[in-house]
Amino acid sequence: MWTERRRRRAQLLLLMAAAAVVVVGSALASAQEAALRVGFYRATCPIAEDVVLAEMRLILMEDDTLAPSLLRMHYHDCFVQGCDGSIMLQSRKGKTERDALPNRSMRGYDAIERIKARLETVCPLTVSCADIIAMAARDAVYLSHGPWYDVETGRRDGNVTAAEYVENDLPPPDSNIIDVKTFFSVKSLNSKDIAVLFGCHSIGTSHCGPIRKRLYNFTGNMDQDPSLDPAYATELRKLCPPPRPGDNDGVPVGGKTKVPLDPGSNYTFDLSYYRHVLATGGLFQSDGSLLHDPVTRGYVEKVANASSPDEYYADFAAAMLKMGRTDVLVGDLGEIRPTCGIFVD
Repeated sequence: MWTERRRRRAQLLLLMAAAAVVVVGSALASAQEAALRVGFYRATCPIAEDVVLAEMRLILMEDDTLAPSLLRMHYHDCFVQGCDGSIMLQSRKGKTERDALPNRSMRGYDAIERIKARLETVCPLTVSCADIIAMAARDAVYLSHGPWYDVETGRRDGNVTAAEYVENDLPPPDSNIIDVKTFFSVKSLNSKDIAVLFGCHSIGTSHCGPIRKRLYNFTGNMDQDPSLDPAYATELRKLCPPPRPGDNDGVPVGGKTKVPLDPGSNYTFDLSYYRHVLATGGLFQSDGSLLHDPVTRGYVEKVANASSPDEYYADFAAAMLKMGRTDVLVGDLGEIRPTCGIFVD
């Protein structure tokens, strides 16, 4: 049900975007991009990025499994109402973005608050939570042996959040390539951006829930996705048996199996994800969907066969920069919260 609802929402938004006045939309985007810049805090908090990186080093020394979740947090924040830090907001009513099903397994909220608290001691009410999330995502990649890249800053924090936005605006793991392209197009991200950003799956793990349909009931006839490599599927079935009564949102009662997104390299940001997708079809249906479009498949094949990561790392930096500009709040819009998860009265 969520897949259909999200698909309809994305298609509607895409039509609305296509019908908008191009000149006005371009002017707004240009104004937002102009307000973001590398070194935004150079005058107001020159040690901001140093503080974030130092805290991230400590955080990942304590728990290196947080790196993929902090990278994922930036993606989930940007795709839902733009990169505005609203994913951090908490509510006693249980209806915020972080309460939505796709975010229930999200980890790292405390890490962002820890970084924010440190920045508040040196630069009070200066650095936004949205910017902290973007910088922490970059540092998560870098500290996972991936590339360092410049992050544009200058975002302000949004104070509007709703669980249904998440459930409507994020492409689910069982998306096909048409659905993926629709959701990404709404955010002005093209086919190459999709192929590049899916490389975020180079690090991290998943519970069994998002892949059980692919393994056991792909078309509703108790079948397996035929595009999934049989040997890899056998290994996945060993890790993730068929669902049982009492399973909850893909997390079996009494156990929390973790399946690597990139087997053998799931905490190292490198090119092996693309080799894995090309050889097996990937963990999620959406991973495998990259092979069902000429542009995305061509990119997967190029990276999988690359002798050096340099070109991919440059592409990744550009795509992250582009995603990080999505519907940002700048200038007099939004706010700077002293605590990321608490609404300002």
